[in-house]
Amino acid sequence: MSVNKDIKRVTVHTLRSMKDEGERISMLTAYDYSMARILDEAGIEVLLVGDSASNVMAGHETTLPITLDQMIYHASSVIRAINRALVVVDLPFGTYQGNSRKALSSAIRIMKESGAHAVKLEGGMAVQSSIKRILKAGVPVMGHLGLTPQSIYKFGTYVVRAKEEQEAEQLRSDAKLLESIGCFAIVLEKIPSKLAKEVAESVSIPIIGIGAGPDVDGQVLVTHDMLGITKEFKPRFLRVYVNLYDQIKSAAQHYIEDVKKRDFPNKEEAY
Repeated sequence: MSVNKDIKRVTVHTLRSMKDEGERISMLTAYDYSMARILDEAGIEVLLVGDSASNVMAGHETTLPITLDQMIYHASSVIRAINRALVVVDLPFGTYQGNSRKALSSAIRIMKESGAHAVKLEGGMAVQSSIKRILKAGVPVMGHLGLTPQSIYKFGTYVVRAKEEQEAEQLRSDAKLLESIGCFAIVLEKIPSKLAKEVAESVSIPIIGIGAGPDVDGQVLVTHDMLGITKEFKPRFLRVYVNLYDQIKSAAQHYIEDVKKRDFPNKEEAY
């Protein structure tokens, strides 16, 4: 489907309309000005300033180490690049769990200091007080259920979640809860396709999947994974659209070779 050029600025209401009309929502991560500008011009609807920056930008094993200040830095860079996309920013680990006042303070800092349009946080019933307080202040919230990477040490593994009925029923309940308290969308990560389809059909807000099958309202991937920049991460749900790792490496090797043999710069490239 071609990009709808009539949409001048994507909002949370745009996403709801897209679900109602059956138009799939495209979402990718962005952490810097240059990449965000390219993705925005490509016509992406949602840019997620994900705490995955902890992995792909900083080289950490998990998403846990990234700080609120660092998330604000990345979000500010993305905001300066975009003209059309809705920019959603992850609340990092430790900035919202168990303390709704801290959650509100964290969300307000992101909105005021970066200019972002919404925040995202992981969890359902356990974090509902934080979500309610943030929403009451007028900040749009995107939920995140299923595999929640900030809880990796609790899970102990990145395997598919909600395969057992008890966990699946909790996910259904949490999705309904997030809808009822006012979240504008929910990310479902690495859960069975059948369950994701059921959830998407049971709520009126958009469901964005990552490893959740095709029968949801939109899809999200980490841009560095989709572009083949990260080579080690190869889950079943990832489609790699270009192998930039090898292309960039080859270009760098070509540059090194030209410098070594004094071919760069040549006379036409000198003043």
